[in-house]
Amino acid sequence: MLRKLLPKTDLILIHPPSVFDFRKRNILFGPISDVVPSTPAFEMYPIGFSSIAERLSKNGISVRIINLAYLMVNDENFNVKKYLAKLKARAFGISLHWLPHANGAVELAKLLKEIHPHTPMIFGGYSSTYFHKDVIEYPFVDFVVRGDSTERALVPLMQRIKGRGDGKSVKSDQSFGEVPNLTWKSGDEVIVNEDCIVESDLNDFSNNYLNLFKNSIKFLDIKGMTPIYDWWRYPITMMVTCRGCTENCVICGGSNFAMRKFLGRKIVAYRDPELVARDIVSLSRYTRAPIFVVGDILQAGYDYAETVIKGIGSKKIKNQMVLELFNPAPESFFEMVASAFPNVNYEISPETHDDDVRKLSGKSYKKDAMEESIRMALKHGTKKFDIFFMIGIPGQDKESVMETVDYSGYLMEKFGQKLVPFISPLAPFIDPGSLAFEHPEKHGYKILFRTFSEHVEALNAPSWKYMLNYETKWLSRDDIVSTTYASGAGMNELKRKSGHIDEATYHSVKRLLERDLKLVSYIDEIYESEKGDIWKIDEKIRSLGEKIDLDDIGIVCGVDEIKWPVSRAGFKFFNIGLAITVDVIKRVVNNVLGVFKKG
Repeated sequence: MLRKLLPKTDLILIHPPSVFDFRKRNILFGPISDVVPSTPAFEMYPIGFSSIAERLSKNGISVRIINLAYLMVNDENFNVKKYLAKLKARAFGISLHWLPHANGAVELAKLLKEIHPHTPMIFGGYSSTYFHKDVIEYPFVDFVVRGDSTERALVPLMQRIKGRGDGKSVKSDQSFGEVPNLTWKSGDEVIVNEDCIVESDLNDFSNNYLNLFKNSIKFLDIKGMTPIYDWWRYPITMMVTCRGCTENCVICGGSNFAMRKFLGRKIVAYRDPELVARDIVSLSRYTRAPIFVVGDILQAGYDYAETVIKGIGSKKIKNQMVLELFNPAPESFFEMVASAFPNVNYEISPETHDDDVRKLSGKSYKKDAMEESIRMALKHGTKKFDIFFMIGIPGQDKESVMETVDYSGYLMEKFGQKLVPFISPLAPFIDPGSLAFEHPEKHGYKILFRTFSEHVEALNAPSWKYMLNYETKWLSRDDIVSTTYASGAGMNELKRKSGHIDEATYHSVKRLLERDLKLVSYIDEIYESEKGDIWKIDEKIRSLGEKIDLDDIGIVCGVDEIKWPVSRAGFKFFNIGLAITVDVIKRVVNNVLGVFKKG
């Protein structure tokens, strides 16, 4: 009854799963999401959703966020079509930020258009930008908003959509030609508006999780805004410090090269360090959970990092803070951070133990310098230092991967249980826009899929092996898969030996590794005989009696290994409620004062 009283929303932002039919399928996703806080549905929606919602609401445009991927993961009986049919909005925005969502985004837009034929469909994100001319060709897609900064472009787009009235075709409105960052259709003609907004700083954009809670109350939908599958048990939050990057990692679609060439970003846009400090302090008032600071705060210079830390002052935030390192850091940095955060954690991604191979991947620091940083971080009280290695980088063969596993054992022995290594495959895709994707031969890659539609179809494959859009000079698809499982098994043994994991975690990883190897082999046997027919392959997998669930995460590492400690009461609900109440009162007072001023 209450939902019937809700006002019609202007824009509903929807986050799709990676594969739309994942609940009907028996897909062996393998370890593609083991070292990120989500399932293989990649249900963590872009943090930009919150920024978009807040920017548009300040301009009189109501925005609702729905994490459809989470709703589908959370309830196997959730009726997607029935749920979507009940939605009412002037436009739907679909996230296609990273390419693993290609299938889910396309299928969601198609279904939405069938249900709501007169409602415009808007795509956005890095991958939408890269493939904007391909995406707009789908008959159920009306607009693609390009770039990494779409908040200001969405305002005039939504104002025009609101102004046209319901049921009127957007294809006949030539005023869309004035909207920056937009690719659209006028009749059958595709038009790319050349004017683009690229934000030079992030000072007008908030890291406002409180806004998510306000929206969930406004739309009576707590579940819909949930960022990841276990957020209510493990409510990690993210703090964005910049857009863009100073680094040029060969495999990254968010690298400096990719941002310059495809997203129009010539320089990194930073949020003022004083505001970052304020945001961290503010967020700590609402949650006791870990706060992940996205982007190395040293990439803007030591002074920037120092200003952030000094801005924290003597607040002594008790949350587990997680800081990224793009390069080794000096001891003074770790000492300074420890003065502000009693519970600090770090992570770094050297990709390999081999300095020469690391240089080929775009990282020039030496492992000795990295080890010194680890030592300094531990000396100054870090709670946990995660180190990430990868399979599928330039110059890396099977032998090199297994040497990285041995090196991980050396690190665990040297630094103890606070140093936690991980190794995982570069999967399922090399990012479009990355140096490896754009110049594959130079970097030793063979790109197997080039077009957007090929990637959409690849995600329907019965195994993650057939999703891979690349091979290297040193590792074939088969090699990447077999080496992934061999290195995972080796790492599992070393962690058990060192006491990094308990017996239950060891046996869980071992069981899933062995199961995956069996299934990979079986799928390979039937793939050719069934000529890639996904439904026949699914049926044969079921006949084995092996049920593949998204819950089967933790293939190459334990499910909780990448997590940081969190209090049982992760949220400070009293503070959240108080802040929302104060905000509502302020809005009412301002509205009343506005009426009096007009009078």
